[in-house]
Amino acid sequence: MEIFAIFAHKYIMHGPGWFLHKSHHVKNNNKTELNDLYFVIFSLPSIYFIIKGILIENYIFLSIGIGILFYGIIYILLHDIFVHKRFGFNINFKNSIFKKIKVSHRKHHNSRTKDNCTNFGFIYYK
Repeated sequence: MEIFAIFAHKYIMHGPGWFLHKSHHVKNNNKTELNDLYFVIFSLPSIYFIIKGILIENYIFLSIGIGILFYGIIYILLHDIFVHKRFGFNINFKNSIFKKIKVSHRKHHNSRTKDNCTNFGFIYYK
């Protein structure tokens, strides 16, 4: 999933989808941002595979859908809550891996434009 996320972030969100994603690179006090629509967009394959897997009793489809769902949950916990402190939560992990994830993502946000960004992955960090 992380490889797909890196690709989607770099070539879709920082490409033709910048009109939605740029709201995430600008500081604001809004509870929501246009970038949140990506949550809906990227959850559709998960929903599709889970429903299809249940309906045709195909555990491969079901597993793919659940895998995407778990990645989404991890992403919300690490990205939205841990790094960006959204939804009124402020979680601080002492673990060095989590600290590196936060530093890596903040480097990504050093650019307010779609160009000159680094660190497009999230669970994978540099």
